Amino acid sequence: MEKQTDQCELVILETSDIHGNVYPIDYGTNKEVDLGIAKVASLINQEKNNTHYTLLIDNGDVIQGTPLTYHYAKFLNRKKNPMISILNHLEYDAAIIGNHEFNYGLGLLNKSIEESTFPWLSAGIIDDETNQPAFGPPYFIKTFPNGLRIAVLGITTHYIPNWENPSHIKGLTFVDAFETTKKWVHSIRENEDFDLLVVSYHGGFERDLSSGEPTESLTGENQGCRICHEIEGIDVLLTGHQHRRIASKLNGVTVVQPGCNGQAVGKVKLQFQRQNGNWKVVITSSELLEVDHDTAADQDILKLAEEFEKQTQEWLDQPIGQITGDMSIGDAFNVRLRDHPLIEFINKVQMDATGVDISNTALFHNESPGFSEHVTMRDIVSNYIYPNTLKVIRISGQDIKDALEKCATYFILDENKKIKVNPTFIEPKPQHYNYDMWEGIEYELNLTKPAGNRVQNLTRNGKPLNLSKQYDVVMNNYRAGGGGDFIMFKDKPIIKEIQIDMTELLADFFLKRGTVEASCNHNWKVIY
Repeated sequence: MEKQTDQCELVILETSDIHGNVYPIDYGTNKEVDLGIAKVASLINQEKNNTHYTLLIDNGDVIQGTPLTYHYAKFLNRKKNPMISILNHLEYDAAIIGNHEFNYGLGLLNKSIEESTFPWLSAGIIDDETNQPAFGPPYFIKTFPNGLRIAVLGITTHYIPNWENPSHIKGLTFVDAFETTKKWVHSIRENEDFDLLVVSYHGGFERDLSSGEPTESLTGENQGCRICHEIEGIDVLLTGHQHRRIASKLNGVTVVQPGCNGQAVGKVKLQFQRQNGNWKVVITSSELLEVDHDTAADQDILKLAEEFEKQTQEWLDQPIGQITGDMSIGDAFNVRLRDHPLIEFINKVQMDATGVDISNTALFHNESPGFSEHVTMRDIVSNYIYPNTLKVIRISGQDIKDALEKCATYFILDENKKIKVNPTFIEPKPQHYNYDMWEGIEYELNLTKPAGNRVQNLTRNGKPLNLSKQYDVVMNNYRAGGGGDFIMFKDKPIIKEIQIDMTELLADFFLKRGTVEASCNHNWKVIY
C-alpha cells in the first residue's frame, strides 16, 4: 500500500495531430526529419520515468496522414493498425476522435477502436439510433493509488460534416462542441467526485489568446476561447486541430497545443496538496517538450511499424509513368500566380474521371515538388497529400465568380506594392490548400482592385461567363462541402461522386497512358 502524504505531483502529457508519422522521415525525399511518434515516445518515457503520476492523452488525428497509414488502410487493413499498436504499447490513457479519424471510413475507425486498450472519447458525436455518444462514454475518471481522481472529458469539433465524405459519417450527428462541453462539464461536476477536470478538445482557438482579436472567421470550427471564458469548472484544456504550439493560461484555465506530426509533446505539471481530506491544486505550469535532432527514436516503436514501413517504401518506389516536358515546381508561390503544368494536369485528371469540363484544385502545400521525368507513387503522394475523393456539384456562374473572389484574398499587396501571401492563410495554421486554381474557364485576378472586385475577364470558351447559368464543376470533397469557408458550394446539388482517392486516380491516369505530356494553356493569371 502506498504511503500517504499531503502532497503529490501529476504530469499530463498530450500528443495531437500525429497524422500517422511514426518514423522520423520525409516520405517525399526519405531524408531524416525531427518528428514522429517514435521520437515523441522517448520524451514520453522520460517523463514517465521522472514522474510518479502521469496521464497520457492523444487529442486526435492520429490514424491518418502519411503514406504508411494510407498504405495500411488500402492494402493491409486486415492486420492490426500499427498506430494503435504504438499507442497501446505506450499505455495511453485515452484518445479523442479527430476529424481525420473518419478519412478511411467508419469500418477502419471502429476496427481501430476495438484494437485499442484505452477508451476513445467524444461527447458530441452522437449515434442517430441510440441518441448517445457514438464511441462509448464521453469521459472517464482515473484514480491514482493515493486517491487523486482526474476526470477527462473528450470533445471533437462539430465542423466535420463540412469536410468529410458523407458515407464516412453516416448515422452520426455532430453536436456543437461548446454546448456539448457546457452540458457535460455541468453533469460531471454535479454527479462525480474528482479533484481535477481536464477537457481534451480536438479543436483550437478562434481568437488570439493575448488580445482576444479574432484569428479566423468565427464559423464555430474552433471554440477554445469561448470554452475557457464561458464554461466554469475546467482546470486544463488540451487542444489541437490547428497545429499551433501553445502552452499558456486563458481565464485561469491551463491550455496547451503541441503542434503536429509529432514535433512536440504538451506537458502540464500540477502540484497538489491535501486540504481537509481533499486534493487541491496549488501550483500549475505548462510547456512544450520539443523533438529535436538529439531526440532518439524509440526502437520498440520503430519495430512495431517496421513491417508496414518496409511494404510502404516498396510501394512508394513503384514506377508509374513518365513525363515529357517540365512538370516540376521550383517556387510554390509562383505556381499560384499563373497557370502551371502540374495544376493543369491535376485538373485534367479530375475532369477525365468525372466527364465534366470545369475543375478546380489547389497546390496543397509549399513542399510539393511536382513531377520529374520518371514518376513513382512517392511522387504522387508527395504532391497530393490528402485522401480526397471527387464530387461534381451544380453551381451558378455567380458562385464561380464568388469563389474566385475568395481565392483572390489569398494575396495582399504591401506598402511597396509587393505581392505577398495574406497572413490569414499562414497563421495560426497554414492554409495554402484554400487557394484554388481553375481549368475550363478563363480569368484574371487583379490585386490592384479592392477585395471582392478582383475577378476580371471571366470567360468560358472566349465568351463572358453567364453568371445566372448553372455549370457542373468537379472539385475535391472537402471543397464541395464548403470546406475553407467556401459557403457558395455548401449544400449545392451533387451530380456525381467518385469514391476513389485522388492518389489512385492520378496513378491510374499514368498507368493507362504510360507517358503524360506537361502542358499549360495559360487560362488564368494574377495581375499586380
